[in-house]
Amino acid sequence: MPDDIVLEVGTGSGHVASSLQGCRMICATDINPHAMLSAHARGVAVVRTDFAAGFRRVFTLVLFNPPYIPTRPDERLNDWLEYALDGGPDGREPLFPFLDQIPDVLIPGGRIMILISSLQNFEKCEELFKGAGFFYGIAGHELLEDGEELRIYRLKKV
Repeated sequence: MPDDIVLEVGTGSGHVASSLQGCRMICATDINPHAMLSAHARGVAVVRTDFAAGFRRVFTLVLFNPPYIPTRPDERLNDWLEYALDGGPDGREPLFPFLDQIPDVLIPGGRIMILISSLQNFEKCEELFKGAGFFYGIAGHELLEDGEELRIYRLKKV
């Protein structure tokens, strides 16, 4: 929407943020310095931070494609790509700090669009959304060839 002030959390290459048009302002974050440089090269205003640390009540819309691959501790690698993929043992670990921080960056009435995989267990994610005080709805979904389903959830603070 034309008046939206958008934050993309964990922008990675900056592909999504750089493709957004018609918004008042677009900003992105990533903890990975290599991803940040890639997003910056695409013209994205990007800040190196963890999730949305340091921002306060500015954004009308937050976008997030969280790391969601279930990863056991013995599978973890010590590299920057890990931040983009490792969802912890059940794939939901990054949702906890995100849902904790994000109300502080949304203006009243602000909303979130978040991509969730069936690998994360939709029902468990929905319980997390409700427990964090968000209404949710499904804005879209796609079934992949390997049987994984992706859903885009729209969240709004109760």
